Amino acid sequence: MLAPNIDPIILKIGTLQISYYALVYIAGFLAVLFVIKNAIKEKELNLKNEQVYDLVIFLILGALLGARIFHILFWNLSYFAANPGKLFHVWEGGLSFHGGLFGALLAAAIYTKRKKINFWKLADLLTLPAIFFLALGRIANFINQEIVGTITNFPFCFNFKSHEGCRHPIQLYAAAARFALFFFLLYVKKSLKKSQHGFLFWLSIFGLGLGRFFLDFLREDAIYSGLKTGQWFSLVMVLVGIYALVKFHKKDLKYFFKNEPL
Repeated sequence: MLAPNIDPIILKIGTLQISYYALVYIAGFLAVLFVIKNAIKEKELNLKNEQVYDLVIFLILGALLGARIFHILFWNLSYFAANPGKLFHVWEGGLSFHGGLFGALLAAAIYTKRKKINFWKLADLLTLPAIFFLALGRIANFINQEIVGTITNFPFCFNFKSHEGCRHPIQLYAAAARFALFFFLLYVKKSLKKSQHGFLFWLSIFGLGLGRFFLDFLREDAIYSGLKTGQWFSLVMVLVGIYALVKFHKKDLKYFFKNEPL
C-alpha cells in the first residue's frame, strides 16, 4: 500500500496559493499561446498577432465554462441544487474533461468563423500541446488526491485521503495513456508529409475517448444504464471520431497504415 505525500500547493505568498493544478493550466495556455504565435510567424495560420490573445481568452473561457457546466449538470446536479452557493467555487474542484473539451471547441468554432480562420488547421495545431497538458493535469489530480479509482488488492495501489481502502491510481493510468497518445500523434505528424486538416484532431478525439472509456471501468463513479457518465460521453467521442476519420480521412489513413501515396 502506498500513499501520495506531496503538498498540492507549490507556493504560498500571504493568502495567495499556487497549486500544481493551477500551474498546469497556466503552462498549458502559455504553450497554446506560443504554438499559435509560432504558426502565425511561419504563416501557417491566417491570424494577426493582436488577435492571438483574444483567441486564447476565448479558449480559456470556453474550456472553464464548459467544464464547470458539465460537472454541475451531469456529475453532481443534486449537490449543487441543494448548495447553489457552491456553483462558482471552482477552486474547490469540479471540472469535467468532456465539458472542457466541448466548451473549448465551441469557443474555437465561434471565433474561427467570425475571423474566417480554418478551424481544422487550428484544431490540428493545438492537438499535441492540449494532450500533453491533459496528461500533466492527471498527474496534478493524483497530487490533489482526487478522481480516485476503485478499491483493489493490486500491489500498486494507494490510500487516498477522504477515501476508504487502497485504490487504483487511475490518475496515473490516465496520464500514461495520454502521454502514449501524445507520442503516437507526434509520430503520425512526422510520418505524414501532408494530410488533410483535421486528421490529427480526429485521431486525438478517437484516442482520448477510447482510453477514457476503458479506464473508467476502474474509476469510482456512479453507473447509469450499465456505464458510468464519463463512459457514455467517451463512447460518443469514439463513434464520432471513427465516423469523421472514415468519412473525411480515408486517404490519410491509407497513407499512414499502408504507405500509399496521397
